[in-house]
Amino acid sequence: MSPLIFRSRFVSLLKNRHGRLMSSDLASTPSKDAINASQKLISDQIPPDVQGPTDSSSSSSSSTTSKPWNFLKYSLIGALTGATAVAGYASYAYTYDEIEEKAKALRRSASHTAADDASGVEKVQGMLYSTIMSAPAKLIDVYLDLRKAIEEQVKGYTEPNAEMLLPELHPMERHVFTLVLDLNETLVYSDWTRERGWQTFKRPGVDSFLEHLAQFYEIVIYSDQSNMYVDPVIDRLDPKHCIRYRLSRAATKYENGKHYRDLSKLNRDPRKIIYLSGHALDSSLQPENSVPIKPWKCEADDTALLDFIPFLEFVARNSPADIRQSIKGGFKNRSSRGEYGNVEIKIVPRSNFRLIPSIFSSTFQ
Repeated sequence: MSPLIFRSRFVSLLKNRHGRLMSSDLASTPSKDAINASQKLISDQIPPDVQGPTDSSSSSSSSTTSKPWNFLKYSLIGALTGATAVAGYASYAYTYDEIEEKAKALRRSASHTAADDASGVEKVQGMLYSTIMSAPAKLIDVYLDLRKAIEEQVKGYTEPNAEMLLPELHPMERHVFTLVLDLNETLVYSDWTRERGWQTFKRPGVDSFLEHLAQFYEIVIYSDQSNMYVDPVIDRLDPKHCIRYRLSRAATKYENGKHYRDLSKLNRDPRKIIYLSGHALDSSLQPENSVPIKPWKCEADDTALLDFIPFLEFVARNSPADIRQSIKGGFKNRSSRGEYGNVEIKIVPRSNFRLIPSIFSSTFQ
């Protein structure tokens, strides 16, 4: 072989050898970025043999534990809803006394005991029966206690604040009639304007009316206003203390959104009670004792109170056995001044009964 050919083959062999060495070095020494990326990817991954069994076991355990809790939760919600519906229906359909009567049989069932000569099976059955019935009996007792407490609270707002609103009459005054008077639009009238505020006006003849009839009657004011209004007005209306007692809103009965006067709570003989008001038939629970008078709204020529004096004095002097019969007889159609005799009445001058100073304003007239 010629030297030229041998040298060319040797050079080509060296080139091929050097190329393979360079390519193997590049393959065996990758770049740092590629290595870091691959390491990060590997570190973020969870091995498949660890990840799979953990997820399946946790999901199965959570599902098995959540089912009983969901069942218990919905059962409690259903039981509470049913108990609330039953209690609401019972409160609407039955009174407290009716439910108390029905609960007595349930209590007897809860306290049932077998006879001494009963067999063992019967004793076990009786014990199981009384145990089962004791739960609803206790629930009914809880319901009755709650209902009684609620009704007592409601009663404090709807019923008069006492069973006997007035003290006993003195034995020497048992024959005296009781004249119950409304306040607003009967003896006075309260008015409010932006310029003056609240002002309370006295009805014409009110001073003569009170002073004259105080000789024959026990006079009682029975108003549906609060005592914060009633007390200051009466203090200025009645400086001579012709009015014996004053009753305000707390002494009324609240029913169907309205305050009613319950004359049966006055601790007086109903045959000797007269209730005089501008809204007598609408504001009293005893219309047979009620006498309506024209409501007064600041008419200057009003004489209704003075017109009633002869009739009221006639009743007091003659003392009928039952005033309700006289009221039922329709005295309102008669002429009081002409039919009940001559009654001397001291009339207070008109300038003295026009106004009561406003109790809600610092400026008085």
